[in-house]
Amino acid sequence: MNDITMTLVRETHKDLQELIAKLDDYLSTLYPAEGIFGLDLADPKVNETLFVVAYHDGQPVGCGAIRPLDAESVEIKRFFVDVPYRNRGIASRILLLLEEQAKKRGYRFSRLETGEPQKESVHFYKKLGYAQIEPFGEYIGSEYSLCFEKSLTS
Repeated sequence: MNDITMTLVRETHKDLQELIAKLDDYLSTLYPAEGIFGLDLADPKVNETLFVVAYHDGQPVGCGAIRPLDAESVEIKRFFVDVPYRNRGIASRILLLLEEQAKKRGYRFSRLETGEPQKESVHFYKKLGYAQIEPFGEYIGSEYSLCFEKSLTS
């Protein structure tokens, strides 16, 4: 889709906050509160997080972020494409841009968390080279979490 543009933004960006609110609303239809792992925008470490917003004809339609986990790994966070814009390649473009940014910053692995109810997400990540791993970090012990990882060096 040639009419898609990607913009790196800060966590205070209005379009990003609107998309994250839509994501939170969507997730609340799938999981109880304890099964939703957001990103605390008030946390000072959020400054280490890189956010991207995808636009279609000037309209914000998708977002995602990478957050450093350690010296070798980033985590994909707040990944979302608004329902009317799904299955148009937007999610792939967001994810590839985030992976490219992680590689530029010297990271070797990309990790993420999703859940069983998000079958389309699980399929998408597997299709793009992510393999299921044991839960990591805050997801350890969560009955709702499925975790994945991809090497960015291969």
